[in-house]
Amino acid sequence: MSLDWKNTYAAIWRSHNRQLRPVRHLDPVQLQDLLGVETQKQKLVRNTERFLAGAPCNHVLLWGSRGTGKSSLVKAVLNEFAPRGLRLIEVDKDELASLPEIVDDIRERPQRFILYCDDLSFEEGEHGYKHLKTVMEGSIELPPENVCIYATSNRRHLVPEYQRDNAASRVVDGELHLADAVEERISLADRFGLGLSFYPVSEAQYFAMIDHLFPAVPAAERDQLHVLARRFAMEKGGRSGRTARQFWNQYSGEL
Repeated sequence: MSLDWKNTYAAIWRSHNRQLRPVRHLDPVQLQDLLGVETQKQKLVRNTERFLAGAPCNHVLLWGSRGTGKSSLVKAVLNEFAPRGLRLIEVDKDELASLPEIVDDIRERPQRFILYCDDLSFEEGEHGYKHLKTVMEGSIELPPENVCIYATSNRRHLVPEYQRDNAASRVVDGELHLADAVEERISLADRFGLGLSFYPVSEAQYFAMIDHLFPAVPAAERDQLHVLARRFAMEKGGRSGRTARQFWNQYSGEL
């Protein structure tokens, strides 16, 4: 099925029937809704603007702690720039072998496409990253000019790192030479020209998110709101944008 990309902003690749399923109900998150990630937001927006303008830009790896806004930031960028021709195709890690096929279908289209891989990581023995490398750097054919890869991961280098991998590393004339195993493991992450790191938020940042989600709560009742939010975060085991949203899901309409 050929999609009407003029009116379709996003699609998800379904390998069982080997076609793209259009997304009819996008997550409405906006850039202004995301707090505590201003630096990451500015860099991703700037990179996306360059991509839309046909200027040199980078593939992007958003990595770091869970629930800190990595996926939401990509969705917000799509919502911001879709009217200017940005489109997004989500591809699951287990379906990366289909990337060349997907790219063949879109490389001649006028829209600009983000290939989005959420929660990307590879265990020992997995080789799906090779298909990702082909799209990023090309083969006998140059990589498509209208395609950019945005990926999120909890791992900086996308792969597990073991102490044994460093056993063969050595120092030569004062310089550290990594073992071949280490070089191979980090080579994929190096292909992402822009790496954005995400960390757990401070309590002040967490409370700012809570205040943003509960604008109608009077100032005199903010302290009690924060007490409830702090207790909720402790029960969840940490503060994050995701935790703030889950707190809102539980208490909106009550406070």
